[in-house]
Amino acid sequence: MRLNTTLLCLLGGLCLASCLSSPPAEPDRLEAIAARVTIVRDDWGIAHVRGKTDADAVFGMIYAQAEDDFNRVETNYLTALGRLAEAEGETAIWSDLRQRLFIDPEDLKQRYASSPAGLKKLMNAWADGLNYYLLTHPETRPRAISHFEPWMTLSFSEGSIGGDIANISLRGLEAFYGAPAGKQTAQADNPLFEEPRGSNGIALAPSVTRDGHALLLINPHTSFYFRSELQMTSEEGLNAYGAATWGQFFIYQGFNEHAGWMHTTSTVDVVDEFAETILQRDGQTVYRHGDKTRPVETKPVTLQYRASSGALAERTFDVRRTHHGPIVRAEAGRWIATALMHKPVEALTQSFERTKAADLPAFLKVSTLAANSSNNTLFADDKGNIAMLLPQFMPKRNDRFDYTKPVDGSDPSADWAGETALDALPSVTNPRNGWVYNSNDGPWWAAGANSPVQSAYPRYMDAAGQSTRTLHALRVLERRTDFTLQGLIDAAYDSYSPIFAVLIPDLVVAYDALPSSDPLKANLADAVGVLRTWDFRWSAGSVPTTLAVTWGDIAKAQIAPGASGGRMPFQQEILSAAPARKLAALSDAVERLTRDFGRWDVQWGDVNRFQRLNDAITPSFDDAKPSLPVPFTSAQWGSLAAFGAQRYPNTKKMYGTVGNSFVAVVEFGARVQARAVTAGGESGDVASPHFGDQIERYAAGDLRKVYFYPDELAGHIERTYQPGK
Repeated sequence: MRLNTTLLCLLGGLCLASCLSSPPAEPDRLEAIAARVTIVRDDWGIAHVRGKTDADAVFGMIYAQAEDDFNRVETNYLTALGRLAEAEGETAIWSDLRQRLFIDPEDLKQRYASSPAGLKKLMNAWADGLNYYLLTHPETRPRAISHFEPWMTLSFSEGSIGGDIANISLRGLEAFYGAPAGKQTAQADNPLFEEPRGSNGIALAPSVTRDGHALLLINPHTSFYFRSELQMTSEEGLNAYGAATWGQFFIYQGFNEHAGWMHTTSTVDVVDEFAETILQRDGQTVYRHGDKTRPVETKPVTLQYRASSGALAERTFDVRRTHHGPIVRAEAGRWIATALMHKPVEALTQSFERTKAADLPAFLKVSTLAANSSNNTLFADDKGNIAMLLPQFMPKRNDRFDYTKPVDGSDPSADWAGETALDALPSVTNPRNGWVYNSNDGPWWAAGANSPVQSAYPRYMDAAGQSTRTLHALRVLERRTDFTLQGLIDAAYDSYSPIFAVLIPDLVVAYDALPSSDPLKANLADAVGVLRTWDFRWSAGSVPTTLAVTWGDIAKAQIAPGASGGRMPFQQEILSAAPARKLAALSDAVERLTRDFGRWDVQWGDVNRFQRLNDAITPSFDDAKPSLPVPFTSAQWGSLAAFGAQRYPNTKKMYGTVGNSFVAVVEFGARVQARAVTAGGESGDVASPHFGDQIERYAAGDLRKVYFYPDELAGHIERTYQPGK
């Protein structure tokens, strides 16, 4: 049967009309957006992204991130979405399940659909930027996410990757939902020698600076290569520079023309566990709450994982939940439910909008969204304001309960009773001493004598106590009124070791008390002699630093195993130990160094090294391959400049993987001035000149000039282009 000519013409005309009225094809639409974006790469490979609108800037900045390290961008979202096992196999399914206890894709899709129009534009631009990168880079092979959807941004909207959810034990989760005790495959939750993480921040008022300008130290302590350094600007007033966690479309720690912000991991207790009393009633699982019972909700969660064959397989878990939150483990015959903040739309809004805040009142206004749960914030602006702010999300609780431990979920008085008002939080604004500081502890030391008084606030507003680095910070900040940009850098890299300044003299006293007949008296004489005259300052050429750190690591493992190296109690445990145990640890240290290096009196820089062989998220190290000396030490010894290094099964030298990562100092004068350095380099491409071009500066604490203004960038431009070109 044939269609007549008239009908064919009619159908053809209709098709043509339809095609002309339809939206542009996807590549054309994305190219039109890209045409409104310019990326300028400076001579360090840092991207300076310019867009007509904020959304255009988001498109460009995420495209630039993908250029630099798409693997880390994708991996962060695989983690946040609970899809890591799709790439890494079944052993990652427990971290995926942990995320999916709180992150439901269908819920996020609904939240996206009802989001404010302005935020939706930013989320759309984020997805468009990543998809345009994949479209224009067919050689890039995603591990699992081949197309990004705007709603995905809501899975990773506040804080660092993992956030509050990372507090949940994987071992406990697997024991409850999977393998029986003793058969778990999940990674241990608390490794013995984990480097203290979380960051330093210092804000200085004009009263303590030489030139009368506020200063800010931005010093996150994270895994190396964890954040991208960049600038994003638009014609809608956006002009932010700093560090963005790979995949996030806002400057997480940084500054704009008028103000700067630095987040440190908070010790405020905002993640609570409720021990539920579980009963069986009429074939139904229920839990007690007051004098009533409620049904335990059960919802299937299906996760995919990469099987050994390479194909995707599935596992389904019946996730249980009470009104407190999902069940995460069993303990002493009771089920443990976890409550934490889940405000993804508000969190993403707050994370972006604070980058445009021009002063402290504007920053505080954005904070009324109360969607920051995991971070303290150090703030400074060009009006001279400084502040140390606690997380704005703070549930109200009954302070008779100890929320650092599981509380009785059957007691209604243990339930959260709303949120704490911002003005009721123990923050510090413009203190008389002229400085504020934080290194992952409570606000009670934030401004010296002008700090809030801990006894005036509920116990849950500090769950950890004082950081070892705070002792050091107080030493470099107090009674000084002549800070400059370089002076703040010098303070951030001050080489004093306050913990060793206490532990080493005590060790020397223990040695001096030995009778002359004790074999250790002669065996340790030279080593103790080196320690006795040490000024407790690290350097690459320091022998006592090597000996002290090796002894400290051994003493901590033998005397205070499980004690947090970032907190004061571990120091007290070593001090209170029997002298013989302290000296035995020193003897072991001498033996280890002699065995590994042929002598015990080896310089610190020969032991403590920076090495970047590839861009693997889990790095490997090789003593036979090139590396550079690093003078600073672990934060557990009170070093503000932190370098968390350790030996590996195949190494004798120590290699760092965490600590100082992105470091910046900012001066808020008539024009912003800033200096910065990034661990390694901006690019994750081994072949790029920017893979390791900042290593020497990083190790030396030699911060480079930030090209914030166009006239500063002029003469330092490596490439100017539009995405896809």
